[in-house]
Amino acid sequence: MLIKTVRGFTPSFGERCFIAENATLIGDLIMGNDCSIWYQAVIRGDVNTIRIGNEVNVQDGAVIHATYKTAPTIIGNKVSIGHNAIVHGCTIGDNVLVGMGSIIMDHSIVGSNSIIAAGAVVIKNTIISPGSIYAGIPAQRIKKIDPNLHGNEIKRIAQNYLKYASWFK
Repeated sequence: MLIKTVRGFTPSFGERCFIAENATLIGDLIMGNDCSIWYQAVIRGDVNTIRIGNEVNVQDGAVIHATYKTAPTIIGNKVSIGHNAIVHGCTIGDNVLVGMGSIIMDHSIVGSNSIIAAGAVVIKNTIISPGSIYAGIPAQRIKKIDPNLHGNEIKRIAQNYLKYASWFK
C-alpha cells in the first residue's frame, strides 16, 4: 500500500482495516474502523478533506477525490463503493450502495439507505433523498427503495466485505 503525506496531512485509519498492497491513501484522509480498501483503489485527500465512516468498503479500482477549497468528500457508515466507481467532492449518507462504474460528482448529496445503480452518473449538485434508487446518465430517481431490498442487498454487500477483508488480515 502507498500511504503518502501531502501538505502536512497523513492518512489515518481506525482499527481492523484491510488495505490492499497496491491501494493508495494520500493526504487529509481520516477513515473509521473495519474498513476495507481493495486493490488499485485510490483515496486522494491532497486538495481537500476526505472523511470515511466505519465499515466502509472501497472496491477494486475505485477513486475517491475532492475539489480544491470547495468540495470535500464525506462518506458515512456501512457504505459499499463498487468496483471502478468515482466518488468526487460529495456527501454520502449511511447504508448506501454505490454501484460499479458509477460516478458521483461535486456537491451532490446521497441520502442514507440509497442505491446508486451500476454505471449511473450523478451530476453536480444532485440531492438524492434517503431510501432512493438512482440510475442512468444523468442519474434519475427510478423508485423509492423497497425496505426489504435495503435490508437484504445493501446490508448483505457491506457484511460480505467485512467477511472478505477478514480473509486477508
